[in-house]
Amino acid sequence: MEQIFASVLSGGLTLGSYLISTAVSLALGAIIAFSCSFKQRCTQTMMVTLVLLPAIVQTVIMMVNGNVGTGIAVAGAFSLVRFRSAQGNAKDIAMIFLAMAVGIATGTGYIAFAGIFTIIICAVYIILNLLGIGTRKSEEKNLKITIPESLDYSEVFDDILNKFATDWRLLEVKTVNMGAMYKLHYTITLKADVREKDLIDELRCRNGNLEISCGRSSVVEQL
Repeated sequence: MEQIFASVLSGGLTLGSYLISTAVSLALGAIIAFSCSFKQRCTQTMMVTLVLLPAIVQTVIMMVNGNVGTGIAVAGAFSLVRFRSAQGNAKDIAMIFLAMAVGIATGTGYIAFAGIFTIIICAVYIILNLLGIGTRKSEEKNLKITIPESLDYSEVFDDILNKFATDWRLLEVKTVNMGAMYKLHYTITLKADVREKDLIDELRCRNGNLEISCGRSSVVEQL
């Protein structure tokens, strides 16, 4: 048992130990990528990153092993990555940290520990997805409504939103068209038996048939 959990680098870094660690890193990275995409939307870029990241981190750890100066320089280089990357959601960040942790474990030669750690975390992640913990029955959407300047926006749509949404909040109000109109930005969660078209039709009657947009955050922000 002690030999199984011992570091493969106990005899020093060799070509054989490096290839074994790299192969295990890529395999565990593939398991992490599969877990990330299990019943979830995961981009190709994210999946490729999760497969390759453990092997990359493992190689870096092996190269700086025992060299304090090089290790500090590499840590500074890794800290610059966040300035070149778009902000992701919590799930993506957790998967990236998992891939980095696996790379550190394989980089120090603890192959068995890396495998057990990956299997446990990925299994818990899949179970949580299957149980649907923290998910909502209805997706939260962004709603943007344009109204004329003469219309008081403070409570003008409260009755309609209470009718169609279980939860809603007014996030932002800004003037458009040289101050002749207001644009209201809401976040809403529609009721389960509600059609989005019915909501928009009632809002159009209230705002004089001016522009209305409703959709997921990434889509509405571009409109």
